[in-house]
Amino acid sequence: MIQAVLFDLGGTLHVCSTTEERKIWFARRLISRLSEYGISVDISPEEMSRMLGINAEIYKHDVEGSLRELPPETVWTDYYLRDLHLDRETLAPISEELSFLYDYERVCNLRRPHIVSTFKELQGMGIRLGLISNILSRTIIPHFVAEYGLTDYFECVLSSAGTGIRKPDPAIFRLAEQQMHLQPEEMAYVGDTLSRDVRGVRNAGWRLAIQIYSPTAAKRDKGLAELGVHPDYNITDLSEIPGIIRTENARC
Repeated sequence: MIQAVLFDLGGTLHVCSTTEERKIWFARRLISRLSEYGISVDISPEEMSRMLGINAEIYKHDVEGSLRELPPETVWTDYYLRDLHLDRETLAPISEELSFLYDYERVCNLRRPHIVSTFKELQGMGIRLGLISNILSRTIIPHFVAEYGLTDYFECVLSSAGTGIRKPDPAIFRLAEQQMHLQPEEMAYVGDTLSRDVRGVRNAGWRLAIQIYSPTAAKRDKGLAELGVHPDYNITDLSEIPGIIRTENARC
C-alpha cells in the first residue's frame, strides 16, 4: 500500500525556461549585486553570461559523477566565478544568496496548474507528502513552497544542497524513508527526469515512479529509455496522480 508520494521541484512542480536575453539580464543582475557588496568585476554581462554557462556545465558534470552537492562557497569560488579569481573569504558570506538568485532568477519558473488541488486531494486520501530536489540553494525550497501555497502539505523536505547528496543516489531516498518511518514499498515519487528521478526510484527500490512531461528533460535523458530506464506511469498534469495512487492501492 502506497502511504506517501514525494515530489521533485524543478520541472515537476514548476516548469523552467530561459532565453539568451534572460541569461544576459541575470548576468547584469549578478554583476550589480556583487558591486553592492563591494566586489568589482571587470566583465561585461555578455561575457559573464557565457562564463556562467560554461562553468555551470563543468560543475554539473563533476557533481553528476560524484552525486555530491558542494557547499555554495565552493560552487561560486571554484566553479561558477572561478575565472574572476575571487578568494573564498570574499564570496563565502554571500554565496548562499548568490545560489538563491541563480535558482530563482536565472530562469523563468512557471508553476504547474492544479498544484494545490492535487495536494489537497492526496492529503484527503490519507497520503503523506514530501519533496526531494537537486538544487543549489539551501534556502529556496521553503520560498517556493510558501509561494505555491504548499506550506501545510509537506512533512518531509530534502534537498541536495541541504544533505550534500544528489539524486539518483539512493541515500537521499533512504533519508526520506527514515524521516517518514516508511518502507520503500510504501513510497511513490513524481519527477520529470529519467536520469535523476526514475533512476533514483529504481535505485532506492521504491514502489512507484511517475514521470511528468517536461520539455527540458528530453535532452538530459537522451538515450536512457533505450537502456531500459522507464517510469511506471507517464503523465502530463499533476491532477492525474490521485487516480494513479487509487488504482495502485486498489490492487493491494
